[in-house]
Amino acid sequence: MDFDLLVVGDANPDVIVAGAPRVPAFGQREELVEAGRLTLGGSGAITACGAARLGLRTAFAGRVGDDAAGRFVLGELEKRGVDVSSCVVDPGAETALTVVLTDGTDRAILTATGCLDRLTVADIPDGLRAAHVHVSSYFLQPGLGSGLAEYFRTVASTTSLDTNDDPSGRWKGLDELLAVTDYFLPNDREALAVTGAATVEEAAAELARITTPVIKCGADGALAVRDGAVIRVPATPARVVDTVGAGDSFNAGFLAARARGLAVRQSLAVAAKAGTLSTRAAGGTAAQPTWEEATS
Repeated sequence: MDFDLLVVGDANPDVIVAGAPRVPAFGQREELVEAGRLTLGGSGAITACGAARLGLRTAFAGRVGDDAAGRFVLGELEKRGVDVSSCVVDPGAETALTVVLTDGTDRAILTATGCLDRLTVADIPDGLRAAHVHVSSYFLQPGLGSGLAEYFRTVASTTSLDTNDDPSGRWKGLDELLAVTDYFLPNDREALAVTGAATVEEAAAELARITTPVIKCGADGALAVRDGAVIRVPATPARVVDTVGAGDSFNAGFLAARARGLAVRQSLAVAAKAGTLSTRAAGGTAAQPTWEEATS
């Protein structure tokens, strides 16, 4: 295989505004905030960077515009050891852009999708070979929907999916795809939305009928269901600076551990620690751990 991991998904600049008011004042009012930072964002990009940091040979396939934002994204990915030769530079649309308003551990996310809706399975090069394929932000990239299940069914790789949020609130169209997905990596809120279940445990049990669910539960740690057994790990204690991208770093930790042959229980523990350690600094990639840090 050319790569240990291929991440297919979203990449964009994140403008993170810390200490944002819950309701910004319109009327051309200017309000001062705690801090503002420009960082690499997008669930796919953050996952790819986290995996490369953990030692995986990682490639990223997605779309960016032929603009300053796109060049920033590609440069940041390359700087972190991610191969971007399969990323499409689209002259016909702008790079996606996200503004993250943070208030303590809570946040609001405002995204202009730019060229994300133009990404399709046809953008993944036929000759690209990776041991595992991970897809992020499914609902932000509707062009993937028509061909992704067939791609997962035929690709000579294990597969995983993190839908992230569905801005439409519908959470539909996943049944066929999940049936050919090896690992489904939602957070607890997303798992409840996808299944309509009343509890995370019920959601995990329902999802386990068709895939291996690996569910991020924030301060409550994480859980998975494998061969009918429920596996739980606690969250790692930490002084949290910024939770942006923590779930994506969790994904990277889980996939890196599985790539190294660790069992699901051990992989879940590595993932939980990787996600927690990523919160030590602002932005999704600044504090992503090495393999030694995530397993110490």
